[in-house]
Amino acid sequence: MDRTRIGTQPRTSGIMAGIQHNQTAGGALWRDLLSFAVYKRNQGKLTRQVTFAVLAITLATGVWRLAQLLPVWFAGAGESVMTSGGGVMSPDIGVLRFLVPGLLLAAGLWFAFRLVNYPTFADFLIAVETEMTKVSWPSADEVIRSSAVVIFLIFALAAILAAYDLFWWFVLRAIQGPR
Repeated sequence: MDRTRIGTQPRTSGIMAGIQHNQTAGGALWRDLLSFAVYKRNQGKLTRQVTFAVLAITLATGVWRLAQLLPVWFAGAGESVMTSGGGVMSPDIGVLRFLVPGLLLAAGLWFAFRLVNYPTFADFLIAVETEMTKVSWPSADEVIRSSAVVIFLIFALAAILAAYDLFWWFVLRAIQGPR
């Protein structure tokens, strides 16, 4: 290969480097997702635990609903029976009703655990917890006073709007005349 300038590399080496970079980045993603390690174990614990709990509750709710709907989806036209709770259940679904949601729950919990320990996301959660410690939170007395002011203003504005509404209702009724 003839190179006219010193230090230039053939174009194919740049393409190959990009392919190798993509392969190593994809490998790192799978390595992180399948790892048992906890990233920066002692930093951002509370934020990561709360995030995992919210993800787990959301997932569990979805899986619970799936477990309820599987018998309905798999029930044939003439095979479905009514349960005492008013739901429909197919007698031939067997262990599938609990196996599919159970496997989805296990996979989802693992994914949620790995997500809160994925380095990029974990660093974000660590930064969030750090910033939350810098917030100057109001005292309980200040929260009560502020809440009372907000509630009073809501009722005062509702009364003002009701008065305007009644005023214009009477004015427009007077203009329109009796029906």
